[in-house]
Amino acid sequence: MNKIVFPILIVIILTGCNVLPTGIHKQPEGQIIFDGEHFNMLPSKYEWKEDDVEVTLKGSPNISEIADNFETLEVQKGDVLKFKIDNNPNSITATKMNEDGTIENVEMKDEKITMPSKEGYYIYELNAIWNKGKESFVFDVNVK
Repeated sequence: MNKIVFPILIVIILTGCNVLPTGIHKQPEGQIIFDGEHFNMLPSKYEWKEDDVEVTLKGSPNISEIADNFETLEVQKGDVLKFKIDNNPNSITATKMNEDGTIENVEMKDEKITMPSKEGYYIYELNAIWNKGKESFVFDVNVK
């Protein structure tokens, strides 16, 4: 009896492994690349809808609180930071929060952002959009 049950059990287990979904969605990550080093940006908001799965994660509405958890990058005036976001978003926009709390749109070119020409502390938020969702990423810099 064991000679029959054991092979059938193995076939069922192996078949089950092949039937399970292999394309489980993983939340995209974003990185800043500066001086050859990669720094993971912090997600602030995330929404994704795929097949019958819908995910909504809302971070703190205050990006200053999120930026507190990022290791502030020390950069020079005019330095260029490259960024990389998983899964090739359809569009990416960026904003910069100045020390006085004002927010400005940031020009990007070829997945690069040029740092301000004025010294100070700045918080950046990148908003990425895909066909199936969107996500915001936060990082901060100290421009010297």
